[in-house]
Amino acid sequence: MSAVAPLVEPAADLTVAETERYSRHIIIPEIGAVGQRRLKNSRVLMVGAGGLGSPVLLYLAAAGVGTLGIIDDDIVDLSNLQRQVIHGVADVGRSKLESARDAVAELNPLVAVRLHHARLDSTNALTLFADYDLIVDGSDTFATRYLVNDAAAILGKPYVWGSVSRFDGQVSVFWAKHGPSYRDLYPEAPPAGSVRSCGEGGVFGMLCGVVGAMMVSEAVKLITGVGRTLLGRVLLFNALGASWREITVARDPAGEPVTELVDYELFCGTSHRPDTDASAGLSVRELAGMLAARGRGDCDFELIDVREPGEHEIVRIPGSRLIPVALILGGGAVSQVRLDQNIVLYCKAGIRSAEALSELRRQGYSRIQHVQGGVLAWAKEIDPSLPLY
Repeated sequence: MSAVAPLVEPAADLTVAETERYSRHIIIPEIGAVGQRRLKNSRVLMVGAGGLGSPVLLYLAAAGVGTLGIIDDDIVDLSNLQRQVIHGVADVGRSKLESARDAVAELNPLVAVRLHHARLDSTNALTLFADYDLIVDGSDTFATRYLVNDAAAILGKPYVWGSVSRFDGQVSVFWAKHGPSYRDLYPEAPPAGSVRSCGEGGVFGMLCGVVGAMMVSEAVKLITGVGRTLLGRVLLFNALGASWREITVARDPAGEPVTELVDYELFCGTSHRPDTDASAGLSVRELAGMLAARGRGDCDFELIDVREPGEHEIVRIPGSRLIPVALILGGGAVSQVRLDQNIVLYCKAGIRSAEALSELRRQGYSRIQHVQGGVLAWAKEIDPSLPLY
């Protein structure tokens, strides 16, 4: 799809201050004063004020988008600052919404900011989206991405999507009314646990800036009706190799139109954990007692960290050794762990250790448990001096 009709009608004439502020846009023939007035009259909702939301919100504000909505329910922590550049040290512990609002106001006080302190779900998505011309999705879970897609499709609205993982980024535009949707790119959700979050797999911080800037470029083109959008195309960027490539995506002619929202955690298989046996879950306080007993020689067990080597290097529970979950899932851990041994597994938050537990049980291990809450719970309840990540 080449040029599209502008999403937004122009606002009234720009003020002298606005003309000066946005002059570098206005002198571009394709944007001009009319395009800038469209930006002034536009309402854009940003899903998430994190790694992608940070550059997107700043550049949308700088571009002169009249109303910016933000939905998020998280607070700023120290590990965010490696990539979430809209927040600063003084914002640690604050609501991301409030921090983002203040940063936008400092950059461009002409922008109206609406804060939606909530987790986006099937009960609020349609009502929220209805008040905006364009949605920008910077979420980091598949459940939320499918929800954004379906809500936008029901309302007939376009949205800009981006994602980042380690060194790789993706950007596209989806608009079910005029072309393919996210469901055409991903007809089925990846198996639960097969794709690591940024908190588990890491992300090259500055990649968020690259992908976020491209997302804003698409948003501005949609609002003003200029250029060729990414509808029907996905841009893939690899920061490690400094390379871009493009794939095309088409609407599935057999695809059924979306008519209602569903339970997206259930759809993505993330509404439950792999371990259903409550006896397999240890609290960190129980683990601390077991470690003390092991130190006295009163019991014996193997404590295994199933995270990645980099995570183990940052922080670990004392007395553990590393066997990454990928090695366990691939069957390569059999030679390292005895069947007749008592085993306790842990990870960052309990998700990967539960996966590893299920797989080892399938392989015949029966004397095995995992730590609920993982390192995060250990640092919170047992040793607050440990760094979080």
